[in-house]
Amino acid sequence: MNVVIKPLISEKMTRITEAAANPKVTRIQRNKLSKEGKTFEPVVRNRYAFVVNKDANKIEIRKAVESFYGVRVMDVNTMNYSGKQKSRYTKAGYIQGRTNAFKKAVVTLAPGNSIDFYSEI
Repeated sequence: MNVVIKPLISEKMTRITEAAANPKVTRIQRNKLSKEGKTFEPVVRNRYAFVVNKDANKIEIRKAVESFYGVRVMDVNTMNYSGKQKSRYTKAGYIQGRTNAFKKAVVTLAPGNSIDFYSEI
């Protein structure tokens, strides 16, 4: 059984990954930290999303990601998306259909680990 189908590269997941690497510090945060004499320590989430098999559980997903990418997984969150009924009017008439159902897993890696999806391009 192939557990991990493909990495989920979307605008939202890219924003989450980039925000972890390059956090934005607001003007108010900078002023508050400079008065206290501290530096800004970002919260690094180090999260990546994958489309996985619908029957896979969190333990199987963890083992598959660790073996395939060679990283240490701290946490796995899963979400099921059921196919939605969609319909629309066209010139040819009324069309009905369903969207694909899938399961998404958001994997949090240990500090110091990262996955580069674009290294083979």
